[in-house]
Amino acid sequence: MTGPCQLCPRRCAANRIRGQVGFCRAGDGVRLFRWGPHFGEEPPICGETGSGAIFFSRCTLKCIYCQNSPWSWRGEGRDVTVPELTDILRDLAVKHRCGNWDLVSPTPYLPYARAAAAPLLAEGIRLPFVWNSSGYERVETLTEYRDLCDIALVDLRYADETTARMASSAADYVAAARAAVRHLWNTLGPLDSEEPGRATRGVIVRILVLPGHADEAIENLAWLATECSNKVHVSVMSQYAPAFTACDTPPFDRVVTEEEYASVTEAAADFGFEHGWIQGFDSRDPSSDLVGENMTAGEGSVGDS
Repeated sequence: MTGPCQLCPRRCAANRIRGQVGFCRAGDGVRLFRWGPHFGEEPPICGETGSGAIFFSRCTLKCIYCQNSPWSWRGEGRDVTVPELTDILRDLAVKHRCGNWDLVSPTPYLPYARAAAAPLLAEGIRLPFVWNSSGYERVETLTEYRDLCDIALVDLRYADETTARMASSAADYVAAARAAVRHLWNTLGPLDSEEPGRATRGVIVRILVLPGHADEAIENLAWLATECSNKVHVSVMSQYAPAFTACDTPPFDRVVTEEEYASVTEAAADFGFEHGWIQGFDSRDPSSDLVGENMTAGEGSVGDS
């Protein structure tokens, strides 16, 4: 990491090599919470051997409903050196034979991830990189780190800046995320898989339906169909459950209703989306280790293999 940090849309300019921290609180180095084969992503990302997930600590958002608050908000995890991160990437590729390197919320750590991957690429060890993100990204950063993004697995969470400000402390989320998704679609195009369950390139956009804000999910689907394409693979999700401070913040203190969810899935059909996944309405499992609050730190698989 060199110079003032401007990796995310906040462009806080914290000089992390001098001990300064910005909004995300990431320091000079890498902090990881968990890593290992992940079997809870969309099917083309998981395949049979799982995605090689690396959960980075800290986050550029502060979501009141965050299910990963132990590491995203509080920064729990373990500091690792770049050579240690190289070893983790190697194990995911060689030992576990994962289908990709799944970088979960990597933005504060992109320079280190690139440096860690370099020795492996020089050896001919290469997996597709999944940029697994909230969608709150700078186009300039996506362009600079294009080598770490073969597959974009990104959210579109809000269509109203008032909601984005209140729920994630990011009033500019809508503009930033839409610009990022448009750029990713234009750069990567539709999801391509050489083998069943092993995507190699393309874009998946996740639409998490939020209680009281189904209209924003519908608006984002309309935007996606109009400004990008209804050929985008979309993953419409019903799994929202109150967590963290959302438990005391209406309407985020409740689950999504069946009527709210149906309005979004019907809109997806109306807008002509034919590629992707519609999560079952009753798919929530609060006890699952896919829920971040239940996930333990360190090395290990996530979900059922």
